[in-house]
Amino acid sequence: MTVQHRINAYWTGRAPSYDEYVQRPDRFAADQQAWSAVWAQALPAGPLDVLDVGTGTGQAAVLLAGLGHRVTGIDLAEGMLERARQHAAAMANGPVIQHGDAVHPDFPAGSFDAVTSRYLMWTLREPEVAVANWVRLLRPGGTVAVVDSTWFPNGLDNAAENFADHYDHQVQAVLPLATAQSIDQTVAVLEGAGLAQVTVTPLASIFELDRRFGVAPNHEHQMQFLVTGQR
Repeated sequence: MTVQHRINAYWTGRAPSYDEYVQRPDRFAADQQAWSAVWAQALPAGPLDVLDVGTGTGQAAVLLAGLGHRVTGIDLAEGMLERARQHAAAMANGPVIQHGDAVHPDFPAGSFDAVTSRYLMWTLREPEVAVANWVRLLRPGGTVAVVDSTWFPNGLDNAAENFADHYDHQVQAVLPLATAQSIDQTVAVLEGAGLAQVTVTPLASIFELDRRFGVAPNHEHQMQFLVTGQR
């Protein structure tokens, strides 16, 4: 089993509980409002053609579509794709959800106005290759916008139950941002791909929601960041 297959297997197994956490009713409306504002800040007014890479259960893709963008979401974990398709089908003009590799998205150059991701960078193999490919997909003036944090600066071995069975040392060896000490390491990847005006925005609204409602199991309460760059 390849490294990516092992990652896919983990997230397929996690998909039901992950989606239930995202959809939990006590926080759902507040999350929708806060994350819609994050993506509205990240991208120009639409409608834009947006590729959401590593779309997971489609949380970002659905919100981006709700902002009026034409969204395609891709992922490699079939369990996540199943959930994302269910959410997309429940809305008018929802995102198109496809099986696809975030590192090597199979689309013609210049297909999109923006490439987005949420919680992907830390578990992305070959991030330099991936972001270079995202830039190739952008039209002139297009945007890369990623949300992530430094989730595991002390290592992944003590993360969620069964996590290390999939994210073992062989997998970790090809995920250079998995144990990033600073969001500056993600910034460096975007700058290295030739993106201009790379900016970092701390997501204070999400930090506050985490304070009010608590964070996901086996996570710390910490700042998340929006990192954007322009082609």
